[in-house]
Amino acid sequence: MSARRNELTRAAARLFAEKGYHGTSIGDLAEAMGVQKGSLYAHIESKADLLWEVAREGSVAFHEALDGVPEEGPVVERIRAALRAHLRVVSEQLDIATVFVREWRYLQGERREEFVAERRRYEERFRALFREGREVGELRTDLDDATAALLALSAANWAYTWLRPGGETDELADRFTALLLDGMRGYASR
Repeated sequence: MSARRNELTRAAARLFAEKGYHGTSIGDLAEAMGVQKGSLYAHIESKADLLWEVAREGSVAFHEALDGVPEEGPVVERIRAALRAHLRVVSEQLDIATVFVREWRYLQGERREEFVAERRRYEERFRALFREGREVGELRTDLDDATAALLALSAANWAYTWLRPGGETDELADRFTALLLDGMRGYASR
């Protein structure tokens, strides 16, 4: 990707996060780049191209962060590491994370299908951690893996609304983990 296209994608991420995809016009993007509207079309075919690039970057960032979670060791610690990784992406790439969480719904056609598949794959990776925790006895034996993963990700995803860019997130992830998992450990109700 050319430096100018990369700059345009960064500007689009910022504007989509601030104003929303539909609230951002080509004129807004041109103004942010300091060019005429027509000049943007040398780099893109449509505003939808930029949304796709930003949403895809978010997907890549979250998956790469999760790739850094160890595959071995106590599951509870791996869940903590996964939440730390997720919140770190939100903090360090707030604009992209905001588009990943909120604005992706404006993708259309094959791009939307591909994005939703990647999002589901990401959610499944979290679900697998909770499933493993249940299966090895670190979490409740009656735990609903899907609900646990959705609860954890929902809490972490909304951080884009209040987390300060570049803020420290490990301690926050540790508090999330404690609050979420203390209710999932212990006795089995079956």
